[in-house]
Amino acid sequence: MERYRLLKEIGNGTCGNVYKALNLHNNEIVAVKKMKRKFYSWEECLSLREVKLLQKLSHPSIVKLEEIVKENNELFLIFEHMDCNLYQIMRDRQRPFSESEIRTLMSQVLQGLVYMHRNGIFHRDLKPENLLVKNDIIKIADFGLAREVTTYAPYTDYVSTRWYRAPEVLLQSSAYSPAIDMWAVGAILAELFTLNPLFPGESETDQMYKICTVLGTPNASIWSDGVQLPHAINFNFFQSPPVNLSEVIPNASLEAIDLVQQLCCWDSRNRLTAEQSLRHPFFHVGTWISCPLQDPLSVKINQTTDSSPKLELSLWDFDNESEDCFLGLSLAVESSIGKPEAYHHSHHSGKEFLFCSGYQGHSEQLVFWPLTAPDNVKTDTPVMTSLASSYMVNSQMSLPPFSVSEQSSYACISPLRPNLMDCHSFGPMMSLSSPIQQSLFFQ
Repeated sequence: MERYRLLKEIGNGTCGNVYKALNLHNNEIVAVKKMKRKFYSWEECLSLREVKLLQKLSHPSIVKLEEIVKENNELFLIFEHMDCNLYQIMRDRQRPFSESEIRTLMSQVLQGLVYMHRNGIFHRDLKPENLLVKNDIIKIADFGLAREVTTYAPYTDYVSTRWYRAPEVLLQSSAYSPAIDMWAVGAILAELFTLNPLFPGESETDQMYKICTVLGTPNASIWSDGVQLPHAINFNFFQSPPVNLSEVIPNASLEAIDLVQQLCCWDSRNRLTAEQSLRHPFFHVGTWISCPLQDPLSVKINQTTDSSPKLELSLWDFDNESEDCFLGLSLAVESSIGKPEAYHHSHHSGKEFLFCSGYQGHSEQLVFWPLTAPDNVKTDTPVMTSLASSYMVNSQMSLPPFSVSEQSSYACISPLRPNLMDCHSFGPMMSLSSPIQQSLFFQ
């Protein structure tokens, strides 16, 4: 450790103390974690779970272990230095984060979790204190409680700080999955909006009470396996109806509310994975992306010898309540390449899709209209469709006109006959609103 000068203590945990230190060889600031227990051999050091896992992991969203030092039977782990943790930022913040700031932070955390879970590792102790921040970069840290998926149950029942602990862990289930990380992500996401924990229990029993008062009491149809867990520990669920999460997190968009609900749900099998979460509309609001999402929107371009365009319409419902349903649509069209002379029109054509945040307070309006168009197709008279204008009315964002050349290999768009999209044929979920004056039909 003669190469490092300890500057000050910046953290104190169960397994060790963390210091800000200076590397005297290159003047780099690092973080040094001094383990509290003694280590008498290198084999003992390298068998430490945190060391084994961090040696396997290398990702921009995971804190980097730079060096391991053993000196006088003491073990020092040298990490890259980060400015602070997410808890410190939330504690000192005077106003809530903007939704774009939350998207930036949580997308990085989820990317790190995708990498971890794909490599068979789940963290088990995700909380704001274990998310380290430097400028706009956030990284997952502290793998002392992490486990490999291939290890066998039973797992220890004490994992994660109580406020971010999944209900199956609170009920002492011995066989849980990486879905416990996703519960913690949902709780952290909600906290970023309000700067207050979503489930601030003062004990394990109070923690279950806090969860029940927000999500409502589970039954066999909601959590078939979970309702059996309380019997083993002589616990009874608190009887409470679910609350409207929009009232608990009033500054969150409906996309954010939907994501929290899909992460903090009773049955771990129904929680979104990290990969699915990154494909959720919350992370694609008002942004152009180069290709369509696969879930819940799936646009399949089938290139065959048929010269007719391929059209796919995807529908999904954001809410289960019949009186408060939101309908999302995805429309995409691209003709197949059947003729050599048409090849130059589509070989270099790009696809662009737009996700709009426009259905909050507009339950009767169609919201998502991703459209594909070749970048190299030019026309003298661009056509602004009524759907494009509806985009700008609903989302209050600028949108370039969607133009179609008659000579292009893409399908021509003509007015829809009024009776072809009668609202009654789609049931009470959908109705065309006044901003859409002219519907579109793909021939």
